[in-house]
Amino acid sequence: MTLPRQHVPFLEVDATPMTVDELTDVLDGFIAEGGTRTIVGHNLHSVTLLHSDPGFRSFYEQSDVVLIDGAPVLWLWAKSLEGDGAKERSMDYRLGSTDWIPALAKIKGLERIAVIGAGSQANAQAVARLQDVVRHAQVEGMPGEGWNDELEARAVAWLGEQRPQLVLLGLGMPLQEHVLQRNRAALPPAVYCTVGGAIEQIAGIQKLAPRWIGRVGLEWAWRLLLHPKRVAYRVFGEPWVLMGLLVRRQLRQRLRERRQR
Repeated sequence: MTLPRQHVPFLEVDATPMTVDELTDVLDGFIAEGGTRTIVGHNLHSVTLLHSDPGFRSFYEQSDVVLIDGAPVLWLWAKSLEGDGAKERSMDYRLGSTDWIPALAKIKGLERIAVIGAGSQANAQAVARLQDVVRHAQVEGMPGEGWNDELEARAVAWLGEQRPQLVLLGLGMPLQEHVLQRNRAALPPAVYCTVGGAIEQIAGIQKLAPRWIGRVGLEWAWRLLLHPKRVAYRVFGEPWVLMGLLVRRQLRQRLRERRQR
């Protein structure tokens, strides 16, 4: 199953925008096939990494599903839509991990889920809550706090023993993406989903912003209020880094075009 990509103007990235129902249909197919698939998401942080880290870019380009998570990415993608009410309906295509994880109960044939990441308490609480959501599946967890080479090797071995069909990997970006990329050949077949801080949010340890705040594009303010040290750079510094990367990309493209004339 190959999914067509859609271009996000200005940011110069591609995505596979989906609603929750569309994603569950795709997951139905992935689980039935039983192969290895990857599901990631785009926000301004991932866009910045894609334009600055060749390995990260390669991983995203090879991923099967690239959801739209961040509001600015969604708005720029929505500008390319056509038809009455298309831009209004586009809000249904903003999917953070906590938007679609509760719908896992709808996935046919999903019997084994692994949750890797966060501290011991958060991981255990997230596993318990997911078990309540997906009652027909067995949910197992492994904390990811203090991630290092030894823990990474143990996680790969643990996944080989568990043989999950779906893995929620929440180690933060870009660590979680690099872990999947460098261990791709050793990992058992499964649908691997990078979920960032969603494990702590599912556990109830990290407070989730009300969805109306996300819809108006102010989730960054909510996170800044709750975790100022953690997100201050992303809010105030990283957009300028991304702007510089995009300008440099544009200048290089124009230079190449001139040389080809």
